[in-house]
Amino acid sequence: QVQLVESGGGLVQPGGSLRLSCAASGSGFSINAMGWYRQALGKERELVATITSGGSTDYADSVKGRFTISRDNAKNTMYLQMNSLKPEDTAVYYCNAKAKAYYSGFYSYYWGQGTQVTVSS
Repeated sequence: QVQLVESGGGLVQPGGSLRLSCAASGSGFSINAMGWYRQALGKERELVATITSGGSTDYADSVKGRFTISRDNAKNTMYLQMNSLKPEDTAVYYCNAKAKAYYSGFYSYYWGQGTQVTVSS
């Protein structure tokens, strides 16, 4: 099993910044791709950004130029630097990881518990 724990959410004014972290733990797995998703109240969960184990990134159009995804493979930790935040960025942000089991070679997907980000004056 892989456990994912997000941190760094909170309340910030429009135009402000926050940095989210996602720490992965567990044994018997190697973490492949990781990503951040968000779900606003009353809306479906949507992709924010993804990063491969090699560092290739992709972003939703709505966050391009404002958010930066990164990861530290040695620490099994992923980050999301969020700048120029807007009220429409308000949501619960979830960490996702694709992990390969050493023994079986099978891939599984895991989710964190989510962290609330609120952008409001």
